[in-house]
Amino acid sequence: MSINPRNRGPLRTLAALFVIVLGLYGLMAAASTWGEAQRTPKLGLDLEGGTQLILEPKLVGDQKISEGQIEQAVDIIRQRVNSTGVEEAEVTTQGGGNIVVSIPGTPDKDTIASLQKSSQLRFRAVLVTQPATAAPVPTPTGAPVPTPTGRATSKPQATTPATGSRTTAPKSGFPKSLAAATVPTPTSKPPAAKPAATGPAVTPPAPKPKNASDQAWITPNVAQALTDLDCKNAKDLEAIVDDAAKPMVTCSDDRQEKYILGPAEVLGSEISDASSGLQQNQGGSTGVVEVRLDFNGEGTKSFCDVTTRLVPLPAPRNQFGIVLDNVVISAPVAQAVLCAGKASITGNFTLDSAKTLSENLKFGALPISFSLQTRDDISPQLGGDQLSRGLLAGAIGLLLVVFYSLFQYRALGLVTVSSLVIASALTYGAVTFFGWANGFRLTMAGVAGLIVAIGITADSFIIYFERVRDEVRDGRALRAAVETGWVRARRTVLISDAVNFLAALVLFVLATSNVKGFAFTLMLTTIIDIIVVFLFTHPLLSVLANTKFFSEGHKWSGLDPVRLGAKKVSYAGRGRVTIAAQRAAAEGTKS
Repeated sequence: MSINPRNRGPLRTLAALFVIVLGLYGLMAAASTWGEAQRTPKLGLDLEGGTQLILEPKLVGDQKISEGQIEQAVDIIRQRVNSTGVEEAEVTTQGGGNIVVSIPGTPDKDTIASLQKSSQLRFRAVLVTQPATAAPVPTPTGAPVPTPTGRATSKPQATTPATGSRTTAPKSGFPKSLAAATVPTPTSKPPAAKPAATGPAVTPPAPKPKNASDQAWITPNVAQALTDLDCKNAKDLEAIVDDAAKPMVTCSDDRQEKYILGPAEVLGSEISDASSGLQQNQGGSTGVVEVRLDFNGEGTKSFCDVTTRLVPLPAPRNQFGIVLDNVVISAPVAQAVLCAGKASITGNFTLDSAKTLSENLKFGALPISFSLQTRDDISPQLGGDQLSRGLLAGAIGLLLVVFYSLFQYRALGLVTVSSLVIASALTYGAVTFFGWANGFRLTMAGVAGLIVAIGITADSFIIYFERVRDEVRDGRALRAAVETGWVRARRTVLISDAVNFLAALVLFVLATSNVKGFAFTLMLTTIIDIIVVFLFTHPLLSVLANTKFFSEGHKWSGLDPVRLGAKKVSYAGRGRVTIAAQRAAAEGTKS
């Protein structure tokens, strides 16, 4: 069976569209079979229900929390929950202190943990590091001082600037020449002090630390705190106080190392952006998962000053501890001065844990950490009958559009019906895909956006059909009318859809809660409308224009020149106007 040469271009376009549809549904089938995707759209809190978490502030001593801190925490938690898509979680306050988070579906452990943690990131100079099981060494005064091993954390860690210089943690212990004690102890017995003639002995004042790496920060109390700290004891870790202006005694996140750190020098508030992914070098991906940090102006200067001071120091004082939520997540060695305003954190990250960390850092630190007070399952806010009514309203609107198209355009209306079917298939697949890839959940507001989109999509078809019919009224052959009408109609369709998309985009950016779902579905269906009109409606009409039924202007085709008022021309064969018909029309005009 031969194919009309004029149909080859439109048929190729139609084939490309069907490849896109099959590819979309094939991807979702594979993701649902071998992955965690589902084959239906995810539903929102109002249609499916979910989980309600009540978070209680963790206060230390006489610490109090203000109303402003609670409001700030609500904003940050809302951004964290919705950071991967349009989850449309509800975040409210309860009793002036607790925060109630209602999340659609069943949240995973990482999501709950990210809501509880403050995610305060701080860079501190390392003063002492030792294994968590190391025994203290007594000093002449009786205060236990730890024996530093000079061993960094065993995890692969790195800090990489934008210029390509690299800061990495050592893989093994330091050379003996660098393994000297961080806190020097006397090598010989000091001479006995002579008793004072009168009064008690006067203890000289402790030297004032010159910078964050000065060992004068290690007082007997700090040394004793390191000895008493048990990294395996959860209560000891919860009792750690992270005061930015004071030295800190803490553990590594794998509980294998203990640290004495100097005061904080770079704060999480000085991070302008954070992202995650596989570390790259000139040869491509290294396979190491990293969290990339961009510092603001103040953070860039602070980080530059820190690395400038640490580079010439002996180990382990040439390290800086990256502290997140009271534990050291990385302790890289400063091997170069880093002043580019960029850094990288690597360690035992997975892609998911690195993404969670980067999002927490990007959206800011909570003013206070929270503990999970209660966790309850909640039922749908709207019942199944509400969703049924919404779907019924959409079906009625769709049927009205179909009946109008068939009444107004007759057989041409079948192009509208088939275009709506393709648009519906693409919309269903896209909503399901975004539910899997970006956490999008369809709420009742989103359903309303899909119903509104039926009219927007039908409007594009009407614009195109009326342009073609206008060309037929002007005496053009159908094939020429289809192409000329398309050139004029596509500009109008693009402008109309662009206005709809911009309005939905502004609504999505500025709105909150369920309105975001409405705006998102409106943006999505507007894009799908353009795809369908360009890749299906126009090519299909081009193919039909080369058929006898449409090209000869059958009265049921919807393109009958007599019915459209083009009485002075007639069709012949493949939409051509015969010379005899033109002469007859001219003689009729003269007479």
